Amino acid sequence: MSKTQEIEARLRAALSPRELDVVDDSESHRGHAGFQEGGESHFNVRIRAEAFAGLSRIARHRAVHGAIGPELMGRIHALALDLDV
Repeated sequence: MSKTQEIEARLRAALSPRELDVVDDSESHRGHAGFQEGGESHFNVRIRAEAFAGLSRIARHRAVHGAIGPELMGRIHALALDLDV
């Protein structure tokens, strides 16, 4: 399973989003720190989920990081998040 698929599966399981887009944006970071041949080092994630209702921006980010888990977070270089209810 690719990192993209792992991220998507973990976020779906933990947050039950009504909208979820996980985009591997690694190629646009070629030549920058953390870039890896083959991609899957830089991601843009857009989530719309009721699970974020009443949570601060920081709490939403923590929920996403917790859902992805420390092991998988350790295998990616950058994660850009667009989170809303």
